[in-house]
Amino acid sequence: MAIYLNSAFPEHARRAQELAFVEGVTTNPSLIAETGRPGLDVLAELLETFNGHVFYQVTGSTVEQRLDQAWEAHEMRPDKVVIKIPATTENMTLAHRLTDAGIEICVTAVSAPAQAYIAAQVNAQFVAPYVNRLTRQMGDGLSVVRDIRRIIEGTQTEILAASLKTVDETVAALLAGAHHVTVPLDLILAMGEHEFSQLAIDEFNRAASTARG
Repeated sequence: MAIYLNSAFPEHARRAQELAFVEGVTTNPSLIAETGRPGLDVLAELLETFNGHVFYQVTGSTVEQRLDQAWEAHEMRPDKVVIKIPATTENMTLAHRLTDAGIEICVTAVSAPAQAYIAAQVNAQFVAPYVNRLTRQMGDGLSVVRDIRRIIEGTQTEILAASLKTVDETVAALLAGAHHVTVPLDLILAMGEHEFSQLAIDEFNRAASTARG
């Protein structure tokens, strides 16, 4: 059960690296566009900045273009790059070609258990449902996570829950069956804090000051 940083900014990756409990970095085309830089340039810097896996999404308009992009990204650091492929029937065939070649993949934008089932058949390492987006679109993104977990149980495929907006929603995704979560830096930082913890710390500090005299 791992937590990933969802960001394409190297400074965020550096901070996540310092925290020591973040497993890797996930990106997508929208996050990379926010940097204003070419995708492979961003990927290269993230690979230098962060010790763990970095997820990179292919965007070519044809299967062959996406295959070429996948290989180009993979060859930058075969031990660290995970290729993200959007969930379509056509892309499941592409996923099979990549996993057969030993490339780790994440089938992303999974919106139904049937897609996760097919992803498991092609030996995808991860499936990524967009929890908050699915809740807005369908009413209950967490139920999708629960159903995906049931249908892929016993396979090597794991759920990487994405599109999480609050600490409570992140925890709910894990309780619903997600193996891992990916969230922005501010949410990672918030997960380690709680107002009642701070009240207890303040009380301990007052007691320690009194004891010192």
